[in-house]
Amino acid sequence: MNDGVENGTIVRLSRVDAKVEPYDWGFARENAGNIEAHWAKISAGKPAMFNGRIMLQHRAAIRDGVFEAGYFETDYAAFMTWRDVGHPGPVIRNGFAMAALRANDGAFLCGKMGEHTANAGKVYFAAGTPDREDARPDGRLDLAGSVTRELAEETGLSVEELSVGEGWTALIEQGRIAFMREVGIDLPADEARALMLGRMKHLEEEELSDIVIVRDLAETEKHDMPPFMRRYLAHIFDGD
Repeated sequence: MNDGVENGTIVRLSRVDAKVEPYDWGFARENAGNIEAHWAKISAGKPAMFNGRIMLQHRAAIRDGVFEAGYFETDYAAFMTWRDVGHPGPVIRNGFAMAALRANDGAFLCGKMGEHTANAGKVYFAAGTPDREDARPDGRLDLAGSVTRELAEETGLSVEELSVGEGWTALIEQGRIAFMREVGIDLPADEARALMLGRMKHLEEEELSDIVIVRDLAETEKHDMPPFMRRYLAHIFDGD
């Protein structure tokens, strides 16, 4: 069921109601050998890459500004294989939350992924595919909590230093939904970047190699930035 969830759209949401529930994903069950081989290929020489358990979205609907979704647990290796072979089978999406971090001078702050990661060199907001840490005892998947947790894990910023907005902006694509939440830091971009770079040196696991400042849409062309990120920034800059 994908009521009102159309690829290529940008949707403003008041809330995301996400639940973890049982689901039999045929792709993972039927392609164990291919998944193992593909993982061995893409993780070669990158010992920091970890085949952990993640949450993917198997159903979605938008009703009255609320995004209703069901998530199931699977291996990261299965997701990566499915993604890289073109998203076969029933509609499945990586529905993840992102911290659209903006300095008080209007510039956005993005992370550049380190060479040891699966998406080396890519530039985007702090984010992570939901996992068990985001699941709550009542079955909810806490995407709002994921925003500040991922930002802290990647940049060292704490929620007390930030102003976290309400609602979401969802960018819907084949195989992916990026749930953007506006997050502000009351510093100019250059000072915020310097603060994060200093904190990153002391993190337990350093995922990012740099913090990139984006002051206008033209600057996005200088970086290896996914199209959905450019679409979001164009949407925001056009509205400023």
